[in-house]
Order: sequence, then C-alpha cells, then structure tokens
Amino acid sequence: MKTQAIGFDIGGANIKAATVEGQSISKPFELWKSPEGLGDVLGEILGTLPETDLLAVTMTGELADCFRTKSEGVTSILDSVSSVAGSSKVAVWQTGAEFVDQITAREIPLLVAAANWHALATFAGRLIPRGPGLLVDIGTTTTDIIPIEDGIPVPLGMTDAERLQSGELVYSGVRRTPVCAVAHTVPFRDGYCPLAAEWFATMLDVYIILGRISEDNENLDTANGRPATLAESRDRLARALCADNTEVSESELLTIARFLADVQEKRISGPLQTVVNRLGDCQSTLISGAGSFIAKEILGKAGKTQDATLLELDEALTPEISESACAFAVAKLAVERIT
Repeated sequence: MKTQAIGFDIGGANIKAATVEGQSISKPFELWKSPEGLGDVLGEILGTLPETDLLAVTMTGELADCFRTKSEGVTSILDSVSSVAGSSKVAVWQTGAEFVDQITAREIPLLVAAANWHALATFAGRLIPRGPGLLVDIGTTTTDIIPIEDGIPVPLGMTDAERLQSGELVYSGVRRTPVCAVAHTVPFRDGYCPLAAEWFATMLDVYIILGRISEDNENLDTANGRPATLAESRDRLARALCADNTEVSESELLTIARFLADVQEKRISGPLQTVVNRLGDCQSTLISGAGSFIAKEILGKAGKTQDATLLELDEALTPEISESACAFAVAKLAVERIT
C-alpha cells in the first residue's frame, strides 16, 4: 500500500524520514565526511518505507563544511534526492511558507537552506490557533525557539545567522553538543577544572549519566564511536578532564554532569526569555524534540511561560514522531498543499 507522501529532513549528522501515517526513521549519517554517499542512505531509508508518488524535502545539511557555499550544498543534496526519487514528485519547503520544485529550489537556495524549523512551526501552529505562543524544539544538535501568533510563525530571523542573533536558534542540543561548548570549567574536588577543548564527550554522555536519556548499546554515534552506555559515558566525561575512570570517581562525574546540564539549561533559558519578551505575552507553549524534557523544565521556571498552556508534541503524536517532527511536518504539509 502506498503512502500519500514521505517527508525527508536531511541534516548534516542525521537523516530523518516520516510518512503521513506516522511511520518514521532516523539514521545517523556524517554528511560532511562523505556527501557522495547521501543518495545510498536515502535509498536505504526509502527501502524501509511504503512506496509514494511524493517526496517532501527540507534540509539543514547544506551547512556541512564539505560544501563551499550553501548553494553548493542545496544543489548536492537535491542531486542525491533526485537520484532516488524515480517517478516520485519532489517538493522542497522554503521559508516563504510554500513548496517549490527542484529547479526553483536551486535558484533560491537561501530560502530552502535550513528551512526545517519553519515547516515544523507552520504545521504545529495549528495546535496554537489563537493568541501568542511559543514552539520550543530541542533536538540532538540545536534548539529552535519560534514565536507563533494566531497559529502562524512570526520569527524575527529567517536565516541561521539572523536566528542566532535573534535568540530563535541556539546551537546547543542534547546529544551531539560537546561538553566543552557548554562550559569551559566544571566543579572538581576543591575547586574548578577547565575542560579540554576537544571532542572527548558530548551532552549525550551527560544525560545518560543523569538517567535522562536511556542507554543504547547499539548507538555508536558518540564522541569516540563506542556504545552509548553508562560505563562508556563515564569514561568519555572523565576524558574531558584529561583523565580516565581510575582518576575520577562516579560521584564526581555525577556532580560534573549535573553542573553541565544546569549550564546548558541556562544557556537556552536566556535566548528563550529574549524571544518571549519580544512576543509580549505567551498564552500557549508547544515542545518537541529529543530534548523536550529540558524544554518542559525551562518553561516551567520562566516568568512569562509558567502559566501558559503546555502542549507536548509527543503526546499529540508519538515520541518517535516528535523526534522526527520536521520530516513528519513537511510530509503532512505536502499532502495538504500539493495532493
């Protein structure tokens, strides 16, 4: 049986796909290392999903440093999509709130570059149909803080650089962010210890140690390529202090992990307050993504969002779809606007 549409959210580290019926898949893929292999990965993903006549595409992978420009990245990604599309129509979402064909997408690359957040906000806005609201999507790598008014996204920034400046994009997430990008020093014994400016450990290790993210022996998408288990996470976090597990105790690592989680929360809270203050009021909040547990805590503490109605996308849909929300959103929008 065919699905009406399959949505692709093509990032630099993960490829996510979803059908309008709610089937989803997320596959780690280091685009910057082998952009020529993207077509094969997309083909593998399509092989696990029902057939379709419509592929809806959004992306962030054009920012990968294997591409000299975003335009080159958009073109390369769309070439890979074309190589597996067959007879299926390809529709590309852009921040003008509409789909364009591949030819147009290649002509206006900056409007389709990093447009996945806009697709999600456009789709999810229907859950906040009246008044001012906020969508907070905390993912593996980044955090999107998107103001919504009467169901329509009303961001100040449209490009990544503009969104970073406006506070609507925070380059911090719950899995891939290196711990040294969250804090320069951490409490250790009688004082503080600087962290090595190296990719020894990530926030995935922090949240595994804290029990906020479950261990996954099959997940090798870690700083050292070893499993995402508690023991390995402790090893990696100790390495961030230029030490090993014989030099740092489990209780000391737990203290460090709590500190890092608290700092990350504050780094996200500041921009969120900036966006909320600009919005003026916030009657409803919507959270999604792998780090929705952090968003819930932040919103519960923030002054102007404490009394707002809280909606969780993984309850409105499923936890799996919440993690692949942009892919699902772009698929649903394609069915509504194209078919």
